[in-house]
Amino acid sequence: MSRLDSWRTVRFAALFLLATLPLAGCGALKGAAVNTVASTLAQTGTTFSSDNDPELIRESIPFALKLYESILESTPKHKDLLIATCSAFTQYAYGFIETDAEVLGEARHDEVVKLKARALKLYIRGKDYCYRALDARWKGMTAALMKDPAAALKRAEKKDVPLLYWTAASLGAAVSLGLDRPELVIDLPTVRALAERALALDETWSKGALHELMISIDSLPPALGGSPEKAKEHFEKAVKIQEGNAPGPYVTLAVGVMVPAQDRAGFEKLLNDALAIDPLKDPSTQLVTLIVQRRARALLDNIELKFAKH
Repeated sequence: MSRLDSWRTVRFAALFLLATLPLAGCGALKGAAVNTVASTLAQTGTTFSSDNDPELIRESIPFALKLYESILESTPKHKDLLIATCSAFTQYAYGFIETDAEVLGEARHDEVVKLKARALKLYIRGKDYCYRALDARWKGMTAALMKDPAAALKRAEKKDVPLLYWTAASLGAAVSLGLDRPELVIDLPTVRALAERALALDETWSKGALHELMISIDSLPPALGGSPEKAKEHFEKAVKIQEGNAPGPYVTLAVGVMVPAQDRAGFEKLLNDALAIDPLKDPSTQLVTLIVQRRARALLDNIELKFAKH
């Protein structure tokens, strides 16, 4: 779906919703209308990725987020819209808010702290929608995840991979920014269980996104279950699936493995490889490529903050 088609769909959904408001006295009819809008919006949750104008999307997403939330007030258990809302909050926080913090660098420390705090709040907000989607899919799932995530997720099927991925991505992003918050860190096993179950069900889903997620998870310190060797294996698999057309794996490995290892040369090579990718090689994900490349440039610009001086 093109950018124009995507936003025509959102606009149509908003206008259709307004048109149905006078039907308040016709409960069944209004409920059917709201569900139609919810289903329509759920299909647009990931259509921004083909855009070539990051600033347009930055300005547009907040409207979409509030529209999703407004519809969910009337249809709170609409699983697909809950997933789309979780996805949109997570992508907005990563693609714009947290990336803005990376661009500013420590020279503007106070602004960076505020941006990261906002990104964390948005990740948690997104995660909460995914948790609601889990419970809409399987009653009591979030409670079961707290007890034994691997066992709880045995019920998941291939069709559930998007839900598992976005729950892991939103929760994992929150944990990465909230390592000083025990109530978040305690959920690390859940992040891994969600990602590993999704990977077992469909490792090629969304052009290798699950292997890219696993790079981050396995970049954690060994004490938290990480393994640099496994992270590199997932990097190779992600690049193969994506045919080298996505910068994400390069940036993720650079930050997750090369910085802790203090491998400056490896860090620079990976980021330069990411920047060398032509966004038009895969038009369907060019917005993602442009945003991740912006992050790669920021990391290179602030490289002195990542590596000890000799």
